Amino acid sequence: MDADDVVRLRLRRQQLRAPHADTPEAALKNLLAVQSQEFPYARWSLAQRTAGASAADVEQAVADGRILRTHILRPTWHFVHRDDLRWLSALSAPRLHQGNQGMYRQTGIDAAVASRSARVLARAVAGGAHKTREELAAELQRSGFTGKGLELAYLIMHAEISGVLTSGTPVRSKGGALRQTYALFDERVPAAPTGPADRPVALAELVRRYFQSRGPATAKDCADWSGLTVTDVRLGLALALEIDPGALETAALDGTEVHFKPDSQHEPAAGGTARIDLIQCYDEYVMGYSRTRHFLGGTAPALPERDTPMHVVLRDGRMIGSWRHVLTGGSCELDIRTGPEPGDAATPGTDRAVDEAVEAYGKFLEMPVVRK
Repeated sequence: MDADDVVRLRLRRQQLRAPHADTPEAALKNLLAVQSQEFPYARWSLAQRTAGASAADVEQAVADGRILRTHILRPTWHFVHRDDLRWLSALSAPRLHQGNQGMYRQTGIDAAVASRSARVLARAVAGGAHKTREELAAELQRSGFTGKGLELAYLIMHAEISGVLTSGTPVRSKGGALRQTYALFDERVPAAPTGPADRPVALAELVRRYFQSRGPATAKDCADWSGLTVTDVRLGLALALEIDPGALETAALDGTEVHFKPDSQHEPAAGGTARIDLIQCYDEYVMGYSRTRHFLGGTAPALPERDTPMHVVLRDGRMIGSWRHVLTGGSCELDIRTGPEPGDAATPGTDRAVDEAVEAYGKFLEMPVVRK
């Protein structure tokens, strides 16, 4: 297995190449969890792995609760399918709480405070009364909490991690931006078991789905992505192979073991002209790896605006630049910056491929898009 194999197989397993998913929630089921702190761009991560879903399609799936957005795995936002959230929360909650202990102490959140705030928050959203962060803050303040700053952030996060709150139906601000609301976890997540019944089997399920959707990758990649330890990942890997010996294959890559979906190394390489993908900076093609992220390759010129996420331009799976969008007056302006071609020779079809990527983004947004 070489670097070209790694790139080609990751593109296919992550469904950035055919066969694509039928729906955004099907793409999410394949990936298990998708980092989503930049909500507008995270919609794109799911949609571009489908046969043509729009931003509205993803928003509707979130509104309906088929896709939920919450703090899980690592202490950051992720999209998770509702059928996976209960077991995945049970698996990751202990390490998330452990990792947050320093901030809990700093903000005065002990077991008693967390329990009392959880009751306040649960009552506030019960019966489908989804509320924004500001509305939850007001409820906490009426019950004697400060309800501001870090205390508010960590009380809400504690409730998410503990299975009290999850995402509700988003609402639009006066400026048109979508705002997160919170709902009662038990009203949005199926109560009937839809996943692994105990921790060892949950470890096996997470590890199997990670490597099948992101392989070739290492145990360290999986551990950093999931927030678990390498020891836990190896336990999950051993059990996954015990349950289904054909679930994963192993190969050597730069002296390190990588795991991936069986037979994937035999798939033919794609030919033809260049393919351009515009992916968000937190896309799983980037964030799904740590130890082997360098296979992304390339360097991307920084965009001039400060505090603006630098999203990634891929040519045939390797980074060649950065992009961002600006929405003005019902249209979208794409600022795309690319570096020099390898060997200073343009790859045939690159300009046309960029135009096709811009067109695809316009269809996703369902508005006119122009390249700056």
